[in-house]
Formats: sequence, C-alpha cells, structure tokens
Amino acid sequence: MSLITVLAIAAAIVLGYRTRINIGLFAIAFAYIIGAFLMGLKPSEIIAMWPLKIFFVIFSVCLFYSFAMTNGTLEKLAGHLLYVCRNAPWMLPYAVFMTATVIAAMGAGYYTVLAFMAPITLLLCRRTGLDLILGGMAVNYGALGGANFMSSQSGIIFRGLMTNAGVDPNTAFVNTVSIFLATFLLPLVVITLLLFVTGKRNGPIGQMEIDRPDPLDLKQRQTLWLTLTMMAIVLAAPLANLALPQNETVHFINSKIDIGLIASVFSIIALMLKLGDERKAIASLPWPTLIMICGMGMLISVAIKAGTIDELAAWISGTIPPVLVPLSFGIVAAIMSLFASTLGVVTPALFPMVPPLAAQLGINPMLMFTAIVVGAQATSISPFSSGGSLILGSAPDAEMRNSLFSRLLLRAAPIGFISAMLLNVALTFLL
Repeated sequence: MSLITVLAIAAAIVLGYRTRINIGLFAIAFAYIIGAFLMGLKPSEIIAMWPLKIFFVIFSVCLFYSFAMTNGTLEKLAGHLLYVCRNAPWMLPYAVFMTATVIAAMGAGYYTVLAFMAPITLLLCRRTGLDLILGGMAVNYGALGGANFMSSQSGIIFRGLMTNAGVDPNTAFVNTVSIFLATFLLPLVVITLLLFVTGKRNGPIGQMEIDRPDPLDLKQRQTLWLTLTMMAIVLAAPLANLALPQNETVHFINSKIDIGLIASVFSIIALMLKLGDERKAIASLPWPTLIMICGMGMLISVAIKAGTIDELAAWISGTIPPVLVPLSFGIVAAIMSLFASTLGVVTPALFPMVPPLAAQLGINPMLMFTAIVVGAQATSISPFSSGGSLILGSAPDAEMRNSLFSRLLLRAAPIGFISAMLLNVALTFLL
C-alpha cells in the first residue's frame, strides 16, 4: 500500500506536468480511489482529509492582500522603491532584490511579484548594462524570499504544513523565521559575488532612467497603512510570546491570534473603506495554487494513513548517514521542484517526513525544514520552472529571450543550486 501511494504521488506530478491539468485534481482522484477502494476508508473520511485550516488561512490572507494588488498600491510602491536608488546605479541589483522582497512580503506572492517586476528589471538591465542573469536572479530571489516572510503567502503555507505534521505552532513560527532568514541572506551573498564578477567583466553600470512615480493616492495610502497594521498585529503576538514565555497575559493573547481570522476582519475594513472591488479581489485569489496544495494534502494524508511516511522515514534513517540527511533532502527537493510546485507538491510531500526522521536521527527539525525549502527554491530560476519561465516571458524581444534561455539554464540554475547546497551544508554544522 505504501508503494501504491508513492506511485500515485509520482503519477499525479507526471500527469499534471504532461497534461498541464492541475496536479491537485489528479491527487484528489487518486486519494479517492486508493482510500475508498484499496484501504476501505469511508468517503466522508477522505473528504475530511481536505486541509481546511490551510485552505481558510490562504484564502482569507490572500483576499486581504488582493486589495493592495488590485488598487495599484504594491505596483506604485515598487516604482517608488526603485526610484530612490536612481542615483546609485551600482545598487540596482540590491534595489531590485529589496523591492521584490518588500512587495512579496506585503502579500503579493511570488508569481505576482515576478509578473510585474521581471519586465521592469529586464528593461533596466538593457538601459544600464547590468548583466541579465544578475538582474533575473535578483528579482527571482527577492520574490521568493519575500513570499517566505512569516505573514506572507509561502510563509503561511509552510507554517500550516508544519502544524499539520504535528509541530507546535510556536515552533512552526520559529522554523518559518529560519526559512525566511536563510532565503533572504543567501541571495545577498550570491548577488554580491555576481556583481563583483560581472561588474569587473562588463564595466561600470550606467545611469538608471526611471521616471518619478506618482504619489500614492488616499486609498493607496490607507491600503498601505492597513497592510502594515495587520502585519504588525500578526507578528507581534508570537514574537512577544517567544520573548516572554512565562507571561500568562501574553500567552493568552497569542493563543487567540489567528492570521486567517484577523485577515478576514481586515478584509471587511478594506471593503468598508472602499479600497477595492470585492469581485475583483476574489477573482484575483490564487485558486490553482489552493487546489494544488489542498488536493496534494488529501493524497499525502492517505499516504500517512497507509504508513508510507513512517516507512520512508525508517528507510532513510537506516540508509543515509544523519549528517547527510539535510543535504539529501535539499537535493531531492531541488529535483522535484524542476517539475512541480514548491508550495503545492514539494513541501507537502517532504514536510511530513521531518518530525519522525528528526526524532529518530536526533536532527534539528528546523534544519531539515529550512534545507527542504532552500533546495526546492534553488532551481526556480530554471527556464523549465515557474520563475525562469516567467522571466523568459517578460523579455521584450526574441533576441533577449533566446539569450536568456541558455543563460538561465546553464548559468543561473547551476549557480542557484550550488549556492543552496553550500548553504545547506553550512546550516548542518550551525543548527
């Protein structure tokens, strides 16, 4: 039965990749067939495996953040952040990275940030002479790292997957902080090294030509302050609880904080203030991602019920030396990420194995969770993956697109992979 569930997970990924049909739909079908007809589960038990908490949190948070996207707040904020650095062209890679990070951290999400930041970045590369690979990696790294922020889309999903795997919510928050810091600091090192190498070869970067963006209007200013307020409320409670673990008042407040419910309240406030159109906000939600994450969640739950996760964990613990387990998970995650979504497939499949493996091998779970995400996001710049394909699609002409394809595949992807694995090795000895 464990073999059947593993083959079903692999089949869902392959079928989704080949047919371009949402992987989550295949996963739901396999969960029903295997669960009901091979394992004897009731249909109601299989339906109950739909990860309702994760679905609700992603739905409610993305609904609130969608107001900032649909009314132009995030796009205009990106323009202002880039404009600030117009007189320091050598800072362009850092400006692109930080702008993408801030916008993604404020809830835009990885794909949305790339969709409107990648064309701007490639245009700036052409105007200033900045290496295309450096610009592409800067915007991709920023979108990834910002989305991993504790109150942003990917960070929320990681926390939900950890708690579903049996991790304490406070510990899950700390683990998510580790993931964010790792995916924020690594790019700064890589960008600095690449800037030094490409700068020496290509000469100084030219002046940036960025028009002064219009100031934020009243509704956009209100949206920005509302977003910052919600982020502060969501982050303050768990941080205070970590700092004052014995304080009963802080513990009580933290126990009542739920980012999904808070985001729902703030969505009502945004609608009352008329900061955006309700129908446009709902239409802009990441429905394909939600279906993929929850569908795979059902199939993973069937696999857990069949004992697959425990058997895989036992096999890994008896085969791979403990010191190599985090690096191995990072490599597996990187390979999986070439063909499947980090949020929808890679982390839902690998995160449940972390608690039993960590207990058996005496490894810090934080290390393994971080290694998986770092590895999974290492290859996102590949032209065959989501990030690389979005960057390719943003190229203004066929000449740049053809040049980018080979450079993303043969330079950017290997650099990202090697950097991620070196970080995972370093983290193995630090955590």
